[in-house]
Amino acid sequence: MSSDPAVSGKDAIRALQNLGFRVDRIEGSHHMMIKEGHPHTVVVPLHGSKPLPKGTLASIIRISRVGKKRFFAAIR
Repeated sequence: MSSDPAVSGKDAIRALQNLGFRVDRIEGSHHMMIKEGHPHTVVVPLHGSKPLPKGTLASIIRISRVGKKRFFAAIR
């Protein structure tokens, strides 16, 4: 993922919302995103406009099961 753009928590939440997820609850700085029919909760840390660590971003994409191309296209 080294060539992928940096993504903040806000951007990740926006992308997931564009893909049909919604915020279920917020615990501290972590937003729990759910989607009808999706078996897992996707946790997105929101620490201002700081970019997410590459491993955290990869985990969000993997757990959401949307694929990198769809995820990055949904940010816009």
